[in-house]
Amino acid sequence: MDRAEIDIGTEATEPTPTAPALWEALREEAEAAAAGEPALRALLELAVLRHEALLPALASLLAGRLAEALMPAERLEVLVREAGADLVGFAVADLAATRRRDPAARGWLSPFLYYKGFHALAWHRVAHHLWNEGRQDLARYLQNRSSLVFGVDIHPAVPVGRGVFIDHATGVVVGETASIGNDVSILQGVTLGGTGKQRGDRHPKVRDGVLLSAGAKVLGNIIIGRGAKVGAGSVVLADVPPCATVAGVPARVVGWCRDAVPALAMDQSIPSTNQSSRY
Repeated sequence: MDRAEIDIGTEATEPTPTAPALWEALREEAEAAAAGEPALRALLELAVLRHEALLPALASLLAGRLAEALMPAERLEVLVREAGADLVGFAVADLAATRRRDPAARGWLSPFLYYKGFHALAWHRVAHHLWNEGRQDLARYLQNRSSLVFGVDIHPAVPVGRGVFIDHATGVVVGETASIGNDVSILQGVTLGGTGKQRGDRHPKVRDGVLLSAGAKVLGNIIIGRGAKVGAGSVVLADVPPCATVAGVPARVVGWCRDAVPALAMDQSIPSTNQSSRY
């Protein structure tokens, strides 16, 4: 059994922790880190140890990342808290996905404190909540700030499923009428964009379990089928069948379902074959 298969099995069978269980583990790691590195104690007290639960800690952390003179952290914290239990449920699933799929993440604390893909996605979820509540001007403000701070530009109208991992996060762009399913992995430089020629419903629909490799450009009102993999640097202009691996400019089918769920395997390699085809 190779490493990818081990990773798939671990994530597929290991239950996502409850928010209280994750919070307890996060506090334990923070206490150990503060004891081992005194220079970080003040940061860890502010970000984790002074809080009583995950939501206020997350609100404080996220607010600190986006705060500016005209939008202070206190006001941003209120917005995060208003998203409430729904945001916590998504955040737990996203943080679990990040820890399990990134071999550099050896616990809960580092992704929670430092991973801008997790932070950008959490802020998108707040903006999406506001968008659905009719507070679209404020949602657009959060989109703009997140783009400036994190290098991730996701339109607040976009629905995003649970357990999504945005790795490295720089240069990710997702257009207004796109959608992203559950258990999707997105690497740096990915675009879910329009073709530039259409109005209305014009962006990709990414189904569950899809892996979008580094630099992939997926353009137009097309469907990336469940469990598909898009190779690094590919330009995808047509629907991708479920379980297909596509690569190239323009992208072609180059393989099928080597991993049960490509997003969990995080294997960006492309099979060697001379039998690729248009799709």
